[in-house]
Amino acid sequence: MEQEKQMRLERQENVIWALDLTKKYKGFTLDIPKLRIPKGFATALIGENGAGKTTLLNILAGIRLDFKGKICYFGEEGVKINSNIQERIGYTGPGSYFLPHWSIAQVEEISQLLFDNFHGDRFRKLCCELGITQSQVKEVKKLSDGNRMKLMLAAVLARDTQCLILDEPASPLDPLMRDKLCELIRTYLEQGNGEHSVFFSTHNITDMENVTDYAIIMEQGKIVEEGFVEALKEKYILVKGEAEDAEAAKEILFSMTKSNYGFEGICLAENLERLAGMDTVQEIPTLSQIIIAVMKANTKLKLE
Repeated sequence: MEQEKQMRLERQENVIWALDLTKKYKGFTLDIPKLRIPKGFATALIGENGAGKTTLLNILAGIRLDFKGKICYFGEEGVKINSNIQERIGYTGPGSYFLPHWSIAQVEEISQLLFDNFHGDRFRKLCCELGITQSQVKEVKKLSDGNRMKLMLAAVLARDTQCLILDEPASPLDPLMRDKLCELIRTYLEQGNGEHSVFFSTHNITDMENVTDYAIIMEQGKIVEEGFVEALKEKYILVKGEAEDAEAAKEILFSMTKSNYGFEGICLAENLERLAGMDTVQEIPTLSQIIIAVMKANTKLKLE
């Protein structure tokens, strides 16, 4: 009874909640015993290329249905996404999202036919704001990768949704537009008054760190770390020390880089006392530093 109560509570607190998600390919298996995407926040899914990020997002967005597991959206149980859930979720992904011969006007027209919650005036305003106009572009296929992503973002943000699932939205964008993307995500969350959530994937968190509330790190089809950013920055500590202590510290630190002048690495806070006697400086790490350390500890790449 207590377990059922806890599960109901988790479903209410998370916009998407899943158990025992698996999808097998030849030579790769997505295996996630439990997935929690907190409601009202921006959650980043981070990992190397091939870690399973797109597979997971495609399952959650209803693009892939050939998986095993249980998924709950907006507190409502169910494995298959129904039309009601589709209306409440906005998705953008790589590849041919719109037909190549469509004009921007046709993108608007088709979106209005597909989604009851699509607003043409908002779409046109967003296109203008993002520098995409019908007079400049006659067909989607003539757009650059960056402008195609802008068009997808304009279309999805023109809808009244409660959750955005964005697969590598920053990847084709220039630095200025990545900053704009962060602004759009923050605005979307603020307008929802705690009811809007964003789940986006990236293999480079640097440009998206200031908009990330919760982070999920994937390696080889598994979640290897997750948590609210502030909690992660309490769990992991950045340590700098003298070169003479590098070898001893290496056995204690989660990850480390060293030079003739000293060493720098990430240490689990619970292991800090093991550095006693060494001349070290401790700092709060960035999310990027934590992620790199966790990825190094779990990657199959030969780094040395």
